[in-house]
Amino acid sequence: MEAGGLPLELWRMILAYLHLPDLGRCSLVCRAWYELILSLDSTRWRQLCLGCTECRHPNWPNQPDVEPESWREAFKQHYLASKTWAKNALDLESSICFSLFRRRKERRTLSVGPGHEFDSLGSALAMASLYDRIVLFPGVYEEQGEIILKVPVEIVGHGKLGEVTLLASIDQHCSTTRLCNLVFMPAWFSPFMFKTTSGHVQFDNCNFENGHIQVHGPGTCQVKFCTFRNTHVFLHNVPLCVLENCEFVGSENNSVTVEGHPSADKNWAYKYLLGLIKSSPSVLPTEASDSLLSLDLESRDQAWSPRTCDIVIEGSQSPTSPTSSSPKPGSKAGSQEAEVGSDGERVAQTPDSSDGGLSPSGEDEDEDQLTYRLSYQVQGPRPVLGGSFLGPPLPGASIQLPSCLVLNSLQQELQKDKEAMALASSVQGCLIRKCLFRDGKGGVFVCSYGRAKMEGNIFRNLTYAVRCIHNSKVVMLRNDIHRCRASGIFLRLEGGGLIAGNNIYHNAEAGVDIRKKSNPLILCNQIHHGLRSGIVVLGNGKGIIRNNQIFSNKEAGIYILYHGNPIVSGNHIFKGRAAGIAVNENGKGLITDGVVVGDEGKGLIEGNTIYANKGCGVWMMSSSLPHVTSNHVSYNGLYGVAVFSQKDGSGEFPGGHGAQENFSEDGDAILWETELEKDEDPLRRPVTIALVESNSINHNGASGLYVQSSEALHVITNVIHANGDRGITVAQSSQLTRVTNNSISCNRQSGVKVEAQCKVELRGNGIYDNRGHGIITKGDSTVVIENDIIGNRGSGLQLLPRSDTKVIKNRIHSFRAYGIAVRGRTKALVQENIIFQGKTNKTIFQQISNNRECILQNNKFLVFKKTSDTWRLVNPPARPHLENSLRGPSAAHSGQKVTAMATRITAHVEGGYHSNRSIFCTIL
Repeated sequence: MEAGGLPLELWRMILAYLHLPDLGRCSLVCRAWYELILSLDSTRWRQLCLGCTECRHPNWPNQPDVEPESWREAFKQHYLASKTWAKNALDLESSICFSLFRRRKERRTLSVGPGHEFDSLGSALAMASLYDRIVLFPGVYEEQGEIILKVPVEIVGHGKLGEVTLLASIDQHCSTTRLCNLVFMPAWFSPFMFKTTSGHVQFDNCNFENGHIQVHGPGTCQVKFCTFRNTHVFLHNVPLCVLENCEFVGSENNSVTVEGHPSADKNWAYKYLLGLIKSSPSVLPTEASDSLLSLDLESRDQAWSPRTCDIVIEGSQSPTSPTSSSPKPGSKAGSQEAEVGSDGERVAQTPDSSDGGLSPSGEDEDEDQLTYRLSYQVQGPRPVLGGSFLGPPLPGASIQLPSCLVLNSLQQELQKDKEAMALASSVQGCLIRKCLFRDGKGGVFVCSYGRAKMEGNIFRNLTYAVRCIHNSKVVMLRNDIHRCRASGIFLRLEGGGLIAGNNIYHNAEAGVDIRKKSNPLILCNQIHHGLRSGIVVLGNGKGIIRNNQIFSNKEAGIYILYHGNPIVSGNHIFKGRAAGIAVNENGKGLITDGVVVGDEGKGLIEGNTIYANKGCGVWMMSSSLPHVTSNHVSYNGLYGVAVFSQKDGSGEFPGGHGAQENFSEDGDAILWETELEKDEDPLRRPVTIALVESNSINHNGASGLYVQSSEALHVITNVIHANGDRGITVAQSSQLTRVTNNSISCNRQSGVKVEAQCKVELRGNGIYDNRGHGIITKGDSTVVIENDIIGNRGSGLQLLPRSDTKVIKNRIHSFRAYGIAVRGRTKALVQENIIFQGKTNKTIFQQISNNRECILQNNKFLVFKKTSDTWRLVNPPARPHLENSLRGPSAAHSGQKVTAMATRITAHVEGGYHSNRSIFCTIL
């Protein structure tokens, strides 16, 4: 615009009176005029878009109150889409003038209605030519016979939507047609309002009530801004159909059925529809817009700072003494003995500290001053302990995750997984985008090798949202699924596809239900506040469940049963009212934090973050042979990981996890228990024993690990820290439970407790700074070999009556109590141990004087004699030794090798033996 011309505001007022063709011509004058036309976006372009009778608000029906980013762009997209139906128009009949010039015959407009050229639609169609426009004026038009469209025409209702009603059954036999601004109702003789078998049909701004629409491949359809009330859209073998910005209300069955594999034969409209889809804005995430639900999960790096401990001891006794030589009842030590319960387990009386460790003062200590240093040096890209929750939240504050535990965005996951990215970008079969399904029975039903893609839709108040069966595939991106009376998404009979970035909540049954060999990829979804479980996998169902937020569900976050066999990795499962993950009834799978695994279940549960559930973090049947590895299990109300055996009891387990859900479909009996299959997935290692490996289990309300099972179990290289009860409780174990190379520290009671008639082997563990005893055992076959049991408030080992224990090659130290306490008639072999003396008013070893079944051989008792004495755990270094324990498939599968090394413990003695002295302990 030249200087000295009219002001821009005045130009905008003038241009606001122009129609669409004039605006287009003005934009071609020059660059300044083009930019001026663009500046009319919120005024003239908005008026044109909202005033068009062929479309509605660009964000209808899901967000009609939200303005689009550009009204001009929205109007452009609709204008181009409205012309798709006539893309194949050939030159119409032409006449030759002087054999030099061609003249195109203009399209005619035929008027139908009282007082107009035609009285009925049928009579107008009989006179119509190719691509004529038929305008129906306000009224109700009822056709008594089936209407057959033999030539391409456009049928448009005049006036506002709802003023023109058409009661007819239309069968399309031509290549293309368009219907706009009409209300369709079925004729009296047929429920089908429209059907086509090979051509292309386009519906714009129409209402359909109480009937059916049917499209058979290679036919195609394009539907936009339409409302379907109790109307069923049936798509059979369609190569491509687009349903966009539509509303489906009150269906008595499925709203949309996609059946059959997309036809290899494609009509002329296929390439135009594909181009239109690719040119329109996508709901695929970008880095700027892709963010998970805000739950105070911001990145927060926390330093794992060491704690220091200075110990002052005085007085002397012989290294070993019988019970009769213990302190008098009135002494301080005697008052400490009163804290020991009837079963011999010491009960902590100190107030909570920030990390579950020792309190520096306040427990019957006058001149004795006690602090304690424990520091961990953790190496590797994903440390077992360093990446976990390092301290409880402040009162009233929400739990925050370290930066290494924050979930990846959907865009990041798709960039890492090229196969998932290709699936998310593909378009085949039916595309349903920005639609609303509400207040009916079913949303979308995909069956018999059908293909469907759903983007940005809302499904609410339905019986179910999406059903995918019989080898069909669905791609679901950024949908909102809530308040379904059954499951939100249901897959069975080898259904599959990609379910990513969806918000699934407040459903009466599972958010996602996977059965009968279905194998979807479930990625970056939010599944929350369900009235039952978040995800259920059963009946030989598989699937990869990765990087999801599953929280605040009434039952298990993930429930695996009846031969279910998914791979569950990298999820956050938290704030549930029951367990995080449950697996039983022949379920399979690899399971990490927050998991319930049931009878004869298997599988891989790896790399999940499971926290703040009211029940257990992971609840499983040992007979299920689950592999629970590399998970973070924290702040759960009951046990961190609980292992039960259904064969040993009535099935009534803590937290109500023994209760069975009703997983039958439409009342059918469940028959999947007998459907066995071979594990052919190369990602799944052979499952031969239940395994809890390389997990961080901390700050849970009860024991970190609770075992009540008759099956064998391996517990390897876990960090079990600051739990509200014991670190590990073995209540029942008729077969061997092997506890190897674990770090068990700062738990509220004992580090490990073994009940009567249990078979347990503890090897290579580091048991530090627990508020009760290091290990307390009643077991009839307990082997304690090559462990470091240091700094626990009770005795290092407490051997209770009628137990049978072998204590070999351990390093044992207790600050306030005995190194090893033998109570009552106990069978024990104590051999080649190094036992450090703690406070001098306690002995190193305590036993009853006439217990001949307790054999001591070649043990080394260390007391303080020289000011220069220094104790170091250097040969071998302080346990656990984790760097060589993460072996084989689990570490290889996760790609995250976790190493942690405790290097040394030193104790320096100052002063003479009978004077006050300090010990400086460091575990690095």
